[in-house]
Amino acid sequence: MDHAKDDNKKRIVIVGAGPGGLTAAMVLAGRGFDVEVFEKAPVVGGRNAELVLGDFRFDVGPTFLMMKFVLDKAFEEAGVKSEDYLDFRRLEPMYRLMFHDFSMDVTGDREKMKAQIASCFPGEEAGLEKFFDRESARFSHIYSCLERECSSLTHFLRPNFLRALPYIPFTSSIYKYLGNYFRTERLRLSFTFQSKYLGMSPWECPGLFVILPYVEHAFGIFHVQGGLSQISTAMAKVAVEQGARIHLNAPVKQLLIENRSVKGVLLEDGSKVLADETILNADFAHAMKSLVPPGTLRKYSPEKLKQKKFSCSTFMMYLGLDTIFPDLPHHSILFAKDYHQNTEDIFRNLKLSDDISFYIRNSSVTDPTVAPEGKSAIYILVPVPNNLSGIDWAKETPRFRDMVLDAIIARTDLGDLRPHIEVERIITPADWDGQGIHLGATFNMAHSMTQMLYFRPHNKFEELDHCYLVGGGTHPGSGLPTIYQSGMIAAHLIEKKHHR
Repeated sequence: MDHAKDDNKKRIVIVGAGPGGLTAAMVLAGRGFDVEVFEKAPVVGGRNAELVLGDFRFDVGPTFLMMKFVLDKAFEEAGVKSEDYLDFRRLEPMYRLMFHDFSMDVTGDREKMKAQIASCFPGEEAGLEKFFDRESARFSHIYSCLERECSSLTHFLRPNFLRALPYIPFTSSIYKYLGNYFRTERLRLSFTFQSKYLGMSPWECPGLFVILPYVEHAFGIFHVQGGLSQISTAMAKVAVEQGARIHLNAPVKQLLIENRSVKGVLLEDGSKVLADETILNADFAHAMKSLVPPGTLRKYSPEKLKQKKFSCSTFMMYLGLDTIFPDLPHHSILFAKDYHQNTEDIFRNLKLSDDISFYIRNSSVTDPTVAPEGKSAIYILVPVPNNLSGIDWAKETPRFRDMVLDAIIARTDLGDLRPHIEVERIITPADWDGQGIHLGATFNMAHSMTQMLYFRPHNKFEELDHCYLVGGGTHPGSGLPTIYQSGMIAAHLIEKKHHR
């Protein structure tokens, strides 16, 4: 493998072609850096990759595209326009929320949303206007803090952070804070399921994240034709057009470190690739344990990582069906009858609930490219405990699969999907762990206040020189928009260092 360096350019090596690494790659390549990306998988995207099963196409991970303006900005930073590479569709309604005794189609149309609330929760509709007014102000102050690095306590003294300070509810959960707007429990829950993007319970997720349902309502939710995995494919294309080189099936074995300074990477095939700066886009905890030589780390040693809190995991089902469901929306979220107990089982009791919550994506109603005509690609996600649970997934998978399919019969109009399945893939927490995701925690480190902003691993990694972090395990956090933001932050830090 030829890794010849352009001596006139600073070389940047990126470990992993997930959305954060690809964002950094296309921005830095567009700024004239010599960028080389090494990805262990045969495709780009990481958890944002495409899964192809026969004639059916699925996103492996994220399916909601919110805060599209962040993605647009990432492409603009690379000197191109996102719409020249991707076909966006704004979803309306955004999603359907399904409780045991009623359902509600959540819309981005404010007047229609007020009418929905008035119908399902009479007298509560006035809280929606209050929600929009107050959360609009919160978002305008807090968002700028998520666009910048937070690698020093002095960053808390920046004017933008000081202005945001009164808008941060430090001691309130998202569920509790929504009590400022809505009295009814299930209406509050209708604005808290977004905590699943962070792999957290709404009773523990910080109230700061009330901005998540706000940005959905304010800016909408989008689908990309072909699936959200096409975003990573497009980013890779832009990066290569700008001069970056992306190597697939090229796993990194270890970082090359001298005197706590990263000099490049050692590949599994024995090749050494030297770099002026190295960006890590691997799962953070996994990278600290597997890519850094033992005894190197202090703050994030394997022993210290055991003291950190991690998100839940997910049980995934990807089903290619020989029929279609035109009445099922693109996105549907189904709540357990006792949702609080379900979240307690996931996050505290670390056991599987008999009463489950789950999410179904029926993208075929929006996107004819994901399945043959008259057929559908169904994606099912069930939040479950991470691997601290000790659950034997080899034993539990058949039973849990049937529980999910039975729940679909009981909770929806889809009927029994079993006779319609042409292709199927299941990913369990054990499978996630085997793919290099620590504890199978698909949403990375938990987003508690003690693991956010300065207290999250820094974009310019504090333990090793010439090393930068992107992805869900660093600032600003998990979820596609913040991961794109991490890639831009790392790129800006490198540009600033090298006076670009």
